[in-house]
Amino acid sequence: MTGPPGVLVVDDSVMMRSFVRDVVERSQEFSVVGEAATGYEAIRQVHETDPAIVALDLRMPDLDGLDALGYIMSEAPRPVVVVSALDARGEEVLRALDYGAAEIVAKPATLEDEAPFAERLLRALRAAAMARITNLRFRPPVPPRRRRRASRTESAPAPAVVGIVASTGGPRALMELVPGLSPTLPAAVLIAQHMPPRFTASLAERLDGVARLPVREAAHGEPVAAGCAYLAPGGTHLEIGRDGEHWIQRLVDSPPVHGVRPSGDILLASLARHAGPRAVGAVLTGMGRDGAEGLRAIREVGGGTLAQDRDTSVIFGMPAAAAPYAARVAPLHGMADALAEAVAERPRPRARSRRGRR
Repeated sequence: MTGPPGVLVVDDSVMMRSFVRDVVERSQEFSVVGEAATGYEAIRQVHETDPAIVALDLRMPDLDGLDALGYIMSEAPRPVVVVSALDARGEEVLRALDYGAAEIVAKPATLEDEAPFAERLLRALRAAAMARITNLRFRPPVPPRRRRRASRTESAPAPAVVGIVASTGGPRALMELVPGLSPTLPAAVLIAQHMPPRFTASLAERLDGVARLPVREAAHGEPVAAGCAYLAPGGTHLEIGRDGEHWIQRLVDSPPVHGVRPSGDILLASLARHAGPRAVGAVLTGMGRDGAEGLRAIREVGGGTLAQDRDTSVIFGMPAAAAPYAARVAPLHGMADALAEAVAERPRPRARSRRGRR
C-alpha cells in the first residue's frame, strides 16, 4: 500500500463522524477510507476497506463497540483507537484495553475541548500506527485475588524506591508486571502511566485486585511505604519529595512534558534527586521518549535502570530511547524479577546514630 494509513471511522453520530473525519484528513498523515454507524457495519467495512486503523466508538445501537472490537481483534486484527464518551469510573476503558484497544481518547465535552481532542486523537493514531499487533491480543480479565488484610509493609518506611513509566500498551503490561512484585519488596513503587484523567482510579483498583502488594492512586503529601505501589492520577505529574527522613508523594499540576501528563521524566528525575543510588527506574512500552532522560538521571546517580525489550513491547519507542541508559533490557515476563534484583543491589540507608547527649 502507498499513501497515508487509512482510518475507518465508526460512530453512530453523524456530527462526530464528520468531526473525526475532518481532524484525520486535515492532518495529511492519515486518510479516511470509510465510515460506519453501527458495529455490524464496522465489521463489514473492516473486510471491504481493510483500514490500517479503526477509530471506534463504544456506545452504538445493535452491536456495541466492545463486541465489534472483540470481533476485529480476533478475526481481522489491526490497531483500534477507542474514541468514546466514557463512563466516569473508566470500566469501559479497562474492558476495551482487555479486548485489545491500542489507545483510548475521550470525546470532547465542550467546544473548548475540540482543539485538545484533535491533538490527542492524532497522537493516538500515530501510536496505533506503530503498535505491534501480536502484543495486543485479547486478554480475558484476571479474576481478583482474595482481599488481603493490611500488612506491616503498608506503613513501613521504604529503604528504596522504584519508578515505572508506561504509555501505549502500558495498562496491559502493568497487569502482568505488578502481580509479579512481592509484598515484601523492600521498596515503594511509583507508576506513571499515560492515561486520560478519571480513569487511573479504576486501573489502580483493578491492579490492587490482582497484585500481591497494595496498589493505590497516589495522594499528595502522603508518605511512600515499602511493599506498596502508587499510580499517578491521569492528568497530574507524580514525583517524590522529602519530609524529614521520609519520602512523600507530590502531585504537581505543571505543564505536560513531551505532550503528556503524568510525565515519566518528571517522576524518574525526582527519584534521582531525592533517592540517589537507592532509586530504580524502568521504562515500559510506549511511543516517543518519555522516561529516557529520567532514566539517564538515575543512572548518573548510581541507581538501577531497566527497559522493556522490543519483542514484548506494543511499541518499542520509549524503551528504545531509554535503552542506552539501561543496565538491563528485559522482557515483560522477566521484569518483576529484574526489578527485585535491582532493588536488592541498592545500598541500604545508613543507620541513625543512637549516641546520647553528653
